[in-house]
Amino acid sequence: MLSAFAQAFRTPDLRRKLLFTLLIMALFRAGTFVPSPGVSIKNINQCMAQQEGAGLLDLVNLFSGGALLQLSVFALGIMPYITASIIIQLLRVVVPRFEDLHKEGQSGQAKLTQYTRVLTIFLAFMQSLGFISLARSGNMFPGCTVPVIPSDTVWTFLLILIVMTAGTGVIMWLGELITDRGIGNGMSLLIFTSIIARLPQQLFGIAQSADNGVLKVLGIIAMIAAITIAIVFVEQAMRRIPVQYAKRMVGSRSYGGSSTYIPIKINMSGVIPVIFATSILALPMMAAQFADPSSGWAIFVHRNFTQQSALYLALDAALIAFFCFFYTQITFNPDEVADNMKKYGGFVPGIRAGRPTADLLRYVITRITSAGAVYLVIVALLPALLLIPMGITSQQLPFGGTTLLIIVGVGLQTVKEVNSQLRQHHYEGFLR
Repeated sequence: MLSAFAQAFRTPDLRRKLLFTLLIMALFRAGTFVPSPGVSIKNINQCMAQQEGAGLLDLVNLFSGGALLQLSVFALGIMPYITASIIIQLLRVVVPRFEDLHKEGQSGQAKLTQYTRVLTIFLAFMQSLGFISLARSGNMFPGCTVPVIPSDTVWTFLLILIVMTAGTGVIMWLGELITDRGIGNGMSLLIFTSIIARLPQQLFGIAQSADNGVLKVLGIIAMIAAITIAIVFVEQAMRRIPVQYAKRMVGSRSYGGSSTYIPIKINMSGVIPVIFATSILALPMMAAQFADPSSGWAIFVHRNFTQQSALYLALDAALIAFFCFFYTQITFNPDEVADNMKKYGGFVPGIRAGRPTADLLRYVITRITSAGAVYLVIVALLPALLLIPMGITSQQLPFGGTTLLIIVGVGLQTVKEVNSQLRQHHYEGFLR
């Protein structure tokens, strides 16, 4: 991987793209430290010093690179865009218009992208409204006596709301700039930047505060390395279904007769099921933040919906497995693949084209998705289970399986794109 990036920096065109990508990532990180107008950074730092974490908001704060709990202009990070993208994909199942746009090619994808942008701004507005209300009520930092927003006026509220919503729009624009003019997927790289930027600070905090902190940090690093190797191994694995194309005579020319395969990854749904499950399980805790702390259901939620409770882990595993099957069925349609193969004269050796091919693909997908669901459950829950014997809470280190999947997935995708462009430049130089 390092040799690929070193060779890319020696190629002028790729060097410009890499430097542009790094510049945008630096601008994104700089924006996380710019406070919204009317927010007291001094009071926020005092509140954060009085507690180890903010419970529910820890994971969201991790994805925003620490900007959320500081109520900066980039407080929401890229999460509204991710949520909007997932919603648009799910709407393809229930809204025929969206499915038609998906099949129209580049023009249809452009319209879906525009819908995603509009939905992102709407979600950013609603999330900003919720987080600002949480900060004004004092529930963002329970037990803190100093106000996070000293000037509690309607004008200040509206100004922070507009700035945070606009910040999400700027982040979305920066991500699209990386995708168009840089290397890799811009939105994924911005999430990657946010997560990586927070990890050293969290490890340093554990080393300074906990008993045998240095040994615990070494154990965490070893755990991350071992799980990363396992993730790389599984993410690269796939089942290849052979496909043969029959020869066709068009005039005096012969077409077809080639052999290829359908690649089916073990984890076809990626990190989406884990994000879905985490979002759903966060709803009870979000509701409990606004409720009376002495009420029975609020006490039950605070006690049983922590990231290391048995009930939370069991529900998390069940939801991950469910969404793994659900999302795979949305993104991979065996009937559509079989029809396209039949249309162009393709068939699986030993299997008739059409319905038998679709049944074969459905059988293979079900078996592979079962293995993928087990893999996602293990990766998502194993870090939390391993941290319990170390005495490390999720507030000290909200770095879990979800973040590891994102980091490794983005790294693999970026390296593949760099290698692809390097091969393209090599062929161009050879032909010249």
